[in-house]
Amino acid sequence: MTEINDPENTVTMETTKGRVVIKLMPETAPKHVDRIKELTRTGFYDGVVFHRVIDGFMAQTGDPTGTGMGGSDKPNLAPEFSETQHVRGTCSMARSQQPDSANSQFFICFEDAPWLNSQYTVWGQVIEGMDNVDKLKRGEPVQGPDSILTMRVAADLD
Repeated sequence: MTEINDPENTVTMETTKGRVVIKLMPETAPKHVDRIKELTRTGFYDGVVFHRVIDGFMAQTGDPTGTGMGGSDKPNLAPEFSETQHVRGTCSMARSQQPDSANSQFFICFEDAPWLNSQYTVWGQVIEGMDNVDKLKRGEPVQGPDSILTMRVAADLD
């Protein structure tokens, strides 16, 4: 088990493949971190599937419709691009072709993806359970997808 140094900026995600712990990066993307925490605290991500999982690239989730076309009822976010690299375990916001279209969907990189650098908003890094992310069922769309069972801000856990 990873020691959680900053529970307010750590998210635990129980998936159908096991636990994943994500360290949030409020210094890199404060508005996106706030959105992730806000949605997490309302239970928004509970039961949401990994609808797009591409081997050697990334696993995408955060759409309550499971289609890749949905989001929350919150307004879209302006990008918070940074110099933070997309490496194995990076958590970054998904969006359409429009840079200011990020809402609730996000992806976790399986491998380094330098072509995404400064193009997508990085808001976290997996610090435990990347082996469980690796086990997610693949597909575009995924048939019988894995899901997030629960997602919680660590500070809210007993």
